[in-house]
Amino acid sequence: VQLQASGGGLVQPGGSLRLSCAAFGSIVSINKMGWYRQAPGKQRELVAAITSGGSTTYADSVKGRFTSSRDNVKNTVYPQMNSLKPEDTAVYYCNAGIRKRGEWGFADYWGQGTQVTVSS
Repeated sequence: VQLQASGGGLVQPGGSLRLSCAAFGSIVSINKMGWYRQAPGKQRELVAAITSGGSTTYADSVKGRFTSSRDNVKNTVYPQMNSLKPEDTAVYYCNAGIRKRGEWGFADYWGQGTQVTVSS
């Protein structure tokens, strides 16, 4: 099982970016999919998460600016980040709770990080 993330880059303050994260492999089910971020010198923090039923959770710092959607057929989650601020600069990591074929429980999987830089 792999998580493949894309969509990071450099954007000016007030701009937008759309990330994506797709899960590949022998997947039976995915419960939660989400994104974390880690800025230099800071702990990794949850940005947004979405369940298979579409329920979402957002960090207070991104509420009203970030939204998350999910395609359960493609096993892909799409965070849309609007009104970006310099403090949103971080490496963003995709995360998913996945049940693999032949296994009974869900395990946490992480994608490679993608850099988001908000700067003029």
